[in-house]
Amino acid sequence: MDQGLIPRRYAKALYLLAAEKGCDAQVYGAMQALLAAFAGEPDLQKAIANPHVEVADKEALVASATGGDALVADTVKLLARNRRLDQLRQVALAYVGIYRDEHHIFRVDITSAAPLEAPERQRIQNLVKKHLPANSTAEFSETVNPDLIGGFTIAIDNELLDASVASNLKQLRLKLLSH
Repeated sequence: MDQGLIPRRYAKALYLLAAEKGCDAQVYGAMQALLAAFAGEPDLQKAIANPHVEVADKEALVASATGGDALVADTVKLLARNRRLDQLRQVALAYVGIYRDEHHIFRVDITSAAPLEAPERQRIQNLVKKHLPANSTAEFSETVNPDLIGGFTIAIDNELLDASVASNLKQLRLKLLSH
């Protein structure tokens, strides 16, 4: 997802400063927590962008979402001073993307028709890890989608492997209709 030039510049500056201080992983965790807060509470973006909400209140909201990380707090103050606080979510997305690129971390989303048992999960994770470049890691997340009927899909960043029954049925249907 493209976050735009301005949020990316703020995120890059934050990453460079955090890496210099040796706390880039800590800031990464804070940014992930902030993104989770944005996802879990849709009104948070509205509150951050609202000019009638005091900046101190916005800073407190972000501090509670990030665990009070000092570099994130300084970034929030800088964004507020430059009247760009409404772009905080995009800055967080850009930081997470920069961190993952720099540390060779791939985001892997596994979607299955039913919850995976531990052996199945481990087998899929091992297969995925074998196909990733050397010296890289994966962050796994799982979701359940009964519409798949059976099987699973694996999304690695922008690539999708679809081994679901629903996809196979759709391909079979298209093949039968084409003849």
